[in-house]
Amino acid sequence: MRELAMDWRTVQCRCALGCFLFWSCCCLPARSEIAIEMVTVGDSGNAANAEGIGAVPYDYQIGMYEVTIGEYAEFLNAVAAHDPYGLYNERMATATIVAGIARSGEPGSFRYQVIGSARRPITYVSWWDAARFCNWLHNGQANGSTEDGSYPLNGVVDIDAIPPQAHKEARFTIPTESEWVKAAFYNASSGDYWQYATQSNAEPGNQIGTPPRQANYRAAGVFSVTQSAEFEANAGYLTEVGAFPGSSSGYGTFDQQGNVQEWNDLTGIAHPARGLRGGSWYQSLFFLTYRNVSSSPTYENSSTGFRVASPAARK
Repeated sequence: MRELAMDWRTVQCRCALGCFLFWSCCCLPARSEIAIEMVTVGDSGNAANAEGIGAVPYDYQIGMYEVTIGEYAEFLNAVAAHDPYGLYNERMATATIVAGIARSGEPGSFRYQVIGSARRPITYVSWWDAARFCNWLHNGQANGSTEDGSYPLNGVVDIDAIPPQAHKEARFTIPTESEWVKAAFYNASSGDYWQYATQSNAEPGNQIGTPPRQANYRAAGVFSVTQSAEFEANAGYLTEVGAFPGSSSGYGTFDQQGNVQEWNDLTGIAHPARGLRGGSWYQSLFFLTYRNVSSSPTYENSSTGFRVASPAARK
């Protein structure tokens, strides 16, 4: 489980009478640096699956969880006071089914506040948003740089632009499709692939809590959070990271089977489309062979998020 560290500053003022006044209006949260919890994916040189995906010739790290609302809010507060690249989508506040971040202020002084639990995955993020988040992590967060580092973006958000490949020295990236698939499905003991990202070839359930092999998806038409087939416009359908403790992949990642579908990078693809993998709270079950390789990098909706990878050995 992850908690965002928060430091509090109090301004102490000495008055003419020698007393001390503590101004509550100055008790403001200091921006904290986030730490992405990663797992190591070893067994380099593994074989691909039957579709030719999943072989990775190096060890790497990948996020244990999807990037959360709290982490993305810290990112926005660091780099999006003006938000020229549209990193914030107003649906992050108004879509009650996933609402997670409210924005206040004017351009140049925007501030962002978490709505509800900060430990749910962020949604309404494009491939470009995810790449800029990776650049920010690569550059140490503090300097707020989003336009280079892991990816040479340099202001591009054009729907027709081909997203650039990550620099070889990138510290944080969007996972490649093979990196994502290996972390989710590879069985290092057998050298084969599970059908589901819960270390199983049997369909997972969708019960929140401790039962093993569960995920946040629509099982037989029933939503995981409400355990009802009826869609409720005011219900929150995202689960917190770690809500399915007995349902990790073989490498210890969570929610690659559900919660939100995730961006992945398509290596060597000379067209704008990017990939999405995994199931989501809204969708029925997706298994190993399901692929979506035709999504616009500007695509944003209530069931799409991302996790990051750290492929230090990628060449």
